[in-house]
Amino acid sequence: MRVLVVERDPTYSRASTVLSAGGIRQQFSLPENIRMSRFSARFLRNINEHLGVPNEPPVDIQFQPSGYLFLASPQDADGLEATVKVQREEGVQVTLLSPTQLKEKFPWIDTEDVAVASYGLEDEGWFDPWTLLTALRRKAMSLGVLSCTGDVRGFVTSAEDVMPLQGPDRLCARIKHVHVYMKDSLEYQPVTCAIVVNAAGAWAGELLEAAGLPEALRQPPLPIQPRKRYIFSWHCHDGPGLSCPFLIDTTGAYFRREGIAGNYLGGMSPPEEEEPDPSDLSVDHDFFQEQVWPRLARRIPAFSSLRPGSSWAGYYDHNSFDHNGVVGPHPRLNNLLVAAGFSGHGLQHAPAAGRALAELVLKGQYETLDLSRLGWGRLVRGEPLVEGGVV
Repeated sequence: MRVLVVERDPTYSRASTVLSAGGIRQQFSLPENIRMSRFSARFLRNINEHLGVPNEPPVDIQFQPSGYLFLASPQDADGLEATVKVQREEGVQVTLLSPTQLKEKFPWIDTEDVAVASYGLEDEGWFDPWTLLTALRRKAMSLGVLSCTGDVRGFVTSAEDVMPLQGPDRLCARIKHVHVYMKDSLEYQPVTCAIVVNAAGAWAGELLEAAGLPEALRQPPLPIQPRKRYIFSWHCHDGPGLSCPFLIDTTGAYFRREGIAGNYLGGMSPPEEEEPDPSDLSVDHDFFQEQVWPRLARRIPAFSSLRPGSSWAGYYDHNSFDHNGVVGPHPRLNNLLVAAGFSGHGLQHAPAAGRALAELVLKGQYETLDLSRLGWGRLVRGEPLVEGGVV
């Protein structure tokens, strides 16, 4: 088997991975997402067994173990408690804290309007995304994976390969070739393929609108679009210390510690009606001043005197259908697999999603993790599989 990875940006300067906050958590509401996180935590814990390369330095992703702390308002308390029950059934080590217990453990938090909090006790924290990305790439190259710089903009399906699927109005086919365009060029290279994996992140939906795929074969459409998200950093001399968790406020604002010198980073998702233009990665600094900072300063009074630092923006592969990843084979294109649309938790679930797709390619079925419910079937049926723990 020969594997070719087509990468639009070989510097990864605009890649969602390296522009993320680098967190991993077990606190999700769906069993599949919890299981993926548990798999990824084990993978990262033993990363050199999986990604070590002979005669190369060991991989150090600079993992910072610290639980995620979710704060719930009175109207959201029942939902959080129900979610924690699911997490515990899946083996997650998580505790519920009353406002009094929360204040005792983290005295720098203002607990007003907090009814209950959940705090992860194991396999949560953050790490360096760039190191994980380069380690995965280095290992793949050492195993003979080929890589090229280009942009997939077209597909070729063979006309004689189009066949009815459960009736004359239902068709299926196979992709014979993909057209890989060189950077800043109208020239392309056709690449013959037995299997195609669409892991294009925020552009996964756009990719399936490429030339050469008849509309009938693109149904249902992949509901994934790029959304722009900001991450801001700041310094606060009197802010939370080493025990600082990855905190998710009742308002949706979040932050975590960055190093040990009073530095932090965080952000929040804007309301749907205020989504920023994703055509570039410029940063709206007013969003921090007017939306993020006031929410965080209300929750952590010490942040009232913080000093803003650098900031950046990255792409979020937003699944508008149910904010969940789409994993598995396409319902009409028999040799197309997809892994995209994780809506903010793709980095932490990448090892698990990669394992799942590898099993589909090599064995034709899931073995380690059954991700069938995350497949295209729910899109076909119009039945969302909603994840309640989207940050």
